[in-house]
Amino acid sequence: QLQASGGGLVQAGDSLRLSCAASGRTFRSYTMGWFRQAPGKEREFVASINFSGSRTYYADSVKGRFTISRDNAKNTVYLQMNSLKPEDTAVYYCAARTGGYYYSASLEYDYWGQGTQVTVSS
Repeated sequence: QLQASGGGLVQAGDSLRLSCAASGRTFRSYTMGWFRQAPGKEREFVASINFSGSRTYYADSVKGRFTISRDNAKNTVYLQMNSLKPEDTAVYYCAARTGGYYYSASLEYDYWGQGTQVTVSS
């Protein structure tokens, strides 16, 4: 089970850190990812991280502004979002998959959290 939190209403240029807490003892064996879905748009990939945290992958739209990380001792994955823009407004979901981290299609992920709303005002 995945539980995302940390969303909120911020202004453009602000920062937020999302967290996703996972239950179960096998968290450290999963690739973790963050996706987002804006109103009227399809769900899109944001970032992923491999099981150990040594490899990350980002969508071009967030590269250089967002950082994904994980703490396997706490069964938690994070998404640090800096320099937020109004176009970052969306519901953000965490997801998990077995296998490699270099996957951006939502169909490649097996487990999903419930989502947390991020709203960036201009």
